[in-house]
Amino acid sequence: MSLVGRTLALGWMTTILVVQMSVAKHSRWAVKSKPRVLWDLSGEELEAVHNFMMDRKELELQPSTVLTLAKNSVFLVEMLMPKKYEVLAFLDKGGVLPLREARVLIYFGAQEYPNVTEYAVGPVEQPMYMRKLNRKGGQELSWASRPMSKVESALLFHALKTATKPLQQFFFDTTGFTLQDCNGGCLTFTNVGPRAMTFGKRHSWFLLQRIINDYFLQPTGLEILLDHGNTDVQDWRVEQVWYNGKFYNSPEELAQKYADGEVDIVVLEDPLPKTTEQFPQFSTYKPYAEFLMPINKGSPQVVQLYPEFPMPISKSGPQKAQPDPKFAMPISKGGLRVAQPHAKFSMPISKGGPQKAQTHAKFPMPISKGGPRVAQPHAEFPMPISKGGFQVVQPYAQYPMPISKGGPQMAPPHVPRYRLKHNTVLYGDWNFFFKLHSSYGLQLFNVHFRGERIAYEVGVQEVMALYRGHTAAGRKTKYMDVGWGLGGITHQLTPGIDCPHEATFLDTVYYYDSDGPVLSRRALCIFEMPLRQYFNSNFRSSFSSYAKLRGPMLVLRTASTIHNHDYIWDFIFHTNGMMEGKMYATGYVHATFYSSEGLLYHSRLHTHLLGNVHSHLAHYRIDLDVAGTKNRFQTLRMRLENIPDPWSQHVEPIVDKTQYSWERQAAFHFRQTLPKYLLFSNTGKSVSGLSHSYRLHIPSMAEQVLPPGWQTSPAFTWPRYQLAVTKYQESERFHGSLYNQNHHWAYPMVFENFIHNNENIEDEDLVAWVTVGISHNHHSEIVPSVATPGNSAGFLLQPFDFYNSFQRYTASVTRAQCVC
Repeated sequence: MSLVGRTLALGWMTTILVVQMSVAKHSRWAVKSKPRVLWDLSGEELEAVHNFMMDRKELELQPSTVLTLAKNSVFLVEMLMPKKYEVLAFLDKGGVLPLREARVLIYFGAQEYPNVTEYAVGPVEQPMYMRKLNRKGGQELSWASRPMSKVESALLFHALKTATKPLQQFFFDTTGFTLQDCNGGCLTFTNVGPRAMTFGKRHSWFLLQRIINDYFLQPTGLEILLDHGNTDVQDWRVEQVWYNGKFYNSPEELAQKYADGEVDIVVLEDPLPKTTEQFPQFSTYKPYAEFLMPINKGSPQVVQLYPEFPMPISKSGPQKAQPDPKFAMPISKGGLRVAQPHAKFSMPISKGGPQKAQTHAKFPMPISKGGPRVAQPHAEFPMPISKGGFQVVQPYAQYPMPISKGGPQMAPPHVPRYRLKHNTVLYGDWNFFFKLHSSYGLQLFNVHFRGERIAYEVGVQEVMALYRGHTAAGRKTKYMDVGWGLGGITHQLTPGIDCPHEATFLDTVYYYDSDGPVLSRRALCIFEMPLRQYFNSNFRSSFSSYAKLRGPMLVLRTASTIHNHDYIWDFIFHTNGMMEGKMYATGYVHATFYSSEGLLYHSRLHTHLLGNVHSHLAHYRIDLDVAGTKNRFQTLRMRLENIPDPWSQHVEPIVDKTQYSWERQAAFHFRQTLPKYLLFSNTGKSVSGLSHSYRLHIPSMAEQVLPPGWQTSPAFTWPRYQLAVTKYQESERFHGSLYNQNHHWAYPMVFENFIHNNENIEDEDLVAWVTVGISHNHHSEIVPSVATPGNSAGFLLQPFDFYNSFQRYTASVTRAQCVC
């Protein structure tokens, strides 16, 4: 290490020691900061880190909006999570408060050898030091591995317009649209990943499309491969052109052959109707709203909505509604919506429509033989049958069914059963913390149920959209979606569409490809969903309903948009201790140009349109701490066994238990059948003599898409496993990163290495790596967008002998006598 390097290292180590000693001295600071240890960075902290970096003259930083790549600029500022053992020592044992540090990503494009470098900066409240973050093995990040910025996108579009000038007549003759002076009939480009198939290169395929809602369904048949690896735009060049199944060396070659009549062209139909009587273009949706995302230097800037959705902006910044003096809750638009009780209003329904609501639940309505039979209040459930057929009965008295002109709506509960304190949620027996990570999206931390920690961290590590196709770009497309920043591409959630009207909408602040904090309105929502009633019958004269549980299920939701893909991310919490993680893959269809060869990989959606067969895979990291950090992994399988008896021979199901001691044993490829019961157990015994356990259940449609030997890139090893259980290591907290999309041929972290070191997993801190997914084979009925129902995958965590008693949760039993 050089003298300068040693001096810098000694400086920041001394600063950290001084800060930690100061925190230890001031115990009140530590107590006050206890809930802050896992908080995300605030707008003020992001601004403080930004200013600290800009003041470092040796970095020679410039604003990110300067229209060149040959500059040094800050691309990302986000929370650098402290080590797990430090956090648990502070939360559980009153240890030293871990320092809050920021991870800062800088593009050094103004150097002789451009590179990408990461720094840790802290403490974030008042930054005093910075230190370089080294990657495992000391590997440096190449310039080509960086995520694409807005400036690079703008330069690419300009470069493509310049490079395709010889094709303007070709464009107009085949599509009716142009790139130069288009005046409403404009073309655009969509780029796909990965950027290159060799180390250090940055080559991208671009699909030419007509700008119409939605342009993903308007391919023109032209695709261009551009080399844009140099910081000097003048050195960018077109390497190949693909049109209608054939390759050309340059746009000039295609233009010349077209002029000579040597190109097999396809003239596309006019996308717009000539008259109002004609059917609208098949790919067109009328936009519900426009959501613009401006960036402002110096302070968060509020996202302005489409005029249909005005949003007042306060000079003092986002306002906070206070549902409880102890729990602050940031709310967007209109403040907190308080659920109104409906206990005094029951709504009987008859054949003739809704009847007048009863004003008091203690006075049942008389039942007559000649008309609709009205249900008895106070949770009595008669099931009358008349000669004329079944009669309509009143729903459960405490769960009315309001009717509105806008269609059915979710009935709100009597009293909101959840509370928010910053990013901590208190809901019944649940207590957990959440954050919207700029790179990885929605994450959970410190998840407790009934005072016991279930998991320390739950979230997505990587998301992949793997396409198949015949076109030049289609056959190469593999989106590694964390490389686009899942938390920085969240869109605004709309009440009544993305979330119920009664949901609480939360804003987030992030720093991604900007010059300051960016405020994202309604990036998250949290709401309760009704729970259905459970009945049992004695088959004689009555039945019971177990409906009055201590609350329905709670949903925490966000959404990410990458090109045409919409990912909806849910975490769902049930009152009985069950938790779900769920991904919905929806959005516009990403289509390619029709060719007869392409029918092997696509389905034909329109005259010159193919819907690409593709798969969406999500890799969840679940750091389970079931009643502590010393856990075991075991499975239960059911098998059938012939059992003879004195009278006959019959088949009985037998339960086989398997204990796993090593990481390689607990790695399940997709070609294996996954056991139905996947149990993570604490060594402590309950009063019944069984271990405290949680069951992991993986209902997924994912299939083997990248088997061993089919893909040599180390970035694509995790899709081979539907489940892997490893020992917790700080160096193995992440395998996905922002660099995955463009750096997968020299991958910094290889997931398979987490398994091949084959550590012992008995009574250890365990991590479950779960791959779930969906396969899409498009058909004409889904154009222009993929339906959300039926396109979800995820996992469930369920208590399995976790409680110390038989009673799982409190329920109130109600009985009603049948009057038939």
